[in-house]
Amino acid sequence: MIPTALGPIRAVLFDLDGTLYTQLPLRVAMLCEMGLVCAATVAGGGARVPRVLRAFRRMREELRDDDAGGEPLAVRQYSVVSKRLGCSREDVERIVHEWIDRRPLKWLTWCRRSGLIELLQCLETRGIPKGVFSDYPAHDKLAALGLAGRFDVVLSAVDPEVGAFKPNARGYVAAAVRWGIPPENVLYVGDRLDVDAPGAISAGMPCRS
Repeated sequence: MIPTALGPIRAVLFDLDGTLYTQLPLRVAMLCEMGLVCAATVAGGGARVPRVLRAFRRMREELRDDDAGGEPLAVRQYSVVSKRLGCSREDVERIVHEWIDRRPLKWLTWCRRSGLIELLQCLETRGIPKGVFSDYPAHDKLAALGLAGRFDVVLSAVDPEVGAFKPNARGYVAAAVRWGIPPENVLYVGDRLDVDAPGAISAGMPCRS
């Protein structure tokens, strides 16, 4: 729990990965799937997949401190990796879309947090708006979790109105603006003390894990 004082809460904003679902079983499932697929397609470039994904995840962590203008973040996250690895941006985007955006979806329903549905129902009964702000695109994951249509605001770091990874405050503020609610009246719920909490605090938003 993050020791941030709570004021009157008028909305709740959730992180997605690691917060609405547990990541360990998903990672195990994906490692098994990747091992099988890559072993069967080494001749066709399958061995390149883990290398691209490692570079992509490492680059996104580095870009948390990069608030430079110019190339949109949705493009920059791929172009930086392609330059480092000497492959095309299209190849990086294709691998990331397949292994981070698409293939995990089928496992998510088994990883959803226990008690999450009851929590959302409680908030709905009380008329408290709910939202999601994630570093990754969220709509497909929410649908796979059986949560499509349950959130009033859904934002990701690569959306044009955000354009910055956490802990930049921009995404938190964007959610509050959409609701027309001051950040101090929005509770952010996340799982990473090193990323979610500093971003919420810099936006003037209370945070809990």
